[in-house]
Amino acid sequence: MVRQNNKNERWLAVGLLLAVMSFISFIIILPLINQGLALHEEKNALGFRFEQYQRILSRKQSVLNEMETLKTQVTDQNYLSTQNTSALASAELQEMIKQAIIESGGQLSSTQGLPVITKNNFNRIPINVRMTGNSEVLRAVLHKIETATPLVVVEQIDIRPMRGVRNKVTHQIDPSNELSVNFQAISFMKKPAA
Repeated sequence: MVRQNNKNERWLAVGLLLAVMSFISFIIILPLINQGLALHEEKNALGFRFEQYQRILSRKQSVLNEMETLKTQVTDQNYLSTQNTSALASAELQEMIKQAIIESGGQLSSTQGLPVITKNNFNRIPINVRMTGNSEVLRAVLHKIETATPLVVVEQIDIRPMRGVRNKVTHQIDPSNELSVNFQAISFMKKPAA
């Protein structure tokens, strides 16, 4: 019987030892394994992002070269006004619009410079234009503005038919082909260095 008790005590001791080791593994070892797996996943994610940044950085010089090429193209194509001040650019734009209207056979009623708007290192030079002429004159003026250098953009165009004149014989108003046209013309220039 003593031998049986010793055997049972041994199995009980082995069972207790296994229970303590299982408890220790759940409390200490399992969290360490989970932490190791989480760190491994984070390391892989950081490695992937690092490779992406390396690819981006390897293209840096080609992007800078392309930007320089684009700057040169913009300068060569004369899209921007080359005047030193926005007042001179506005005067240049007003003169160009005046010439386009006169050459097309229209009549310039007025031009008015508007406040310059600065955005992203560029000055936006707007002017208001009032003119009269028929639809062919308007088409010719808009074509000259569209093909002008530096680049000119037309916004807020308002076209209204002009009232005809009264016929002295019939006392009726004769129809008119004339149009009253108001629009905003906008030119651009680089913001002068301060």
